[in-house]
Amino acid sequence: MIPLLSVIIRCKNEEQWIGHCIQSVIDSFDYPEIIVVDNKSTDESLEIARMFEHHVNITKMTLENYSPGKALNSAIKIANSNYILILSAHCVINEVQSDIFDLLNDYVSVFGKQIPVFKGRKISRRYIWSNFNSERTVNLFSVQENRYFLHNALALYKKDILINNPFDENLYGKEDRYWAKKMIDNGNSILYEPNFKCLHHWTPNGATWKGIG
Repeated sequence: MIPLLSVIIRCKNEEQWIGHCIQSVIDSFDYPEIIVVDNKSTDESLEIARMFEHHVNITKMTLENYSPGKALNSAIKIANSNYILILSAHCVINEVQSDIFDLLNDYVSVFGKQIPVFKGRKISRRYIWSNFNSERTVNLFSVQENRYFLHNALALYKKDILINNPFDENLYGKEDRYWAKKMIDNGNSILYEPNFKCLHHWTPNGATWKGIG
């Protein structure tokens, strides 16, 4: 059976949340394929992912010379679905509207609202989190970052778009923002959809929690 959706989860020492993340995918979508791209984890992240292998098709990859863009591009190439969801290993999906896939007929990406959770407590939406407001927005522009905003912790794409427009493998952060600028400059549109939601849990090494960069 061809999976409805291929979900790409980048992982490095995410044992606290990766099980919650994978379970939220199973609860939110029918017949998902999950591709875990590991950056040489030293904890039990991959063992936890294996616990789900009887319930969902999970592929695990470990890359040499890891970069965020290389991790995504490598997983996209082997994905079996026409739809790709990029999801952070410490994000837990909690709302998906029924027409989410239809939106990709008009937009090259649809990314969702992230609710920041610090050690179990939902915190105020300041800094980078202020971009995740309650209004559906086309080509969201971040005042804080002074550039177009897209965030790959919860972002949906069509596979052919990503095959033809891969992420920059030479960047070690914000590959999503640079991709957004390139696509928008070329006349495409990206949608921020606040009814597509996840809880974004704090982790000590989480890049999003280190400021706007």
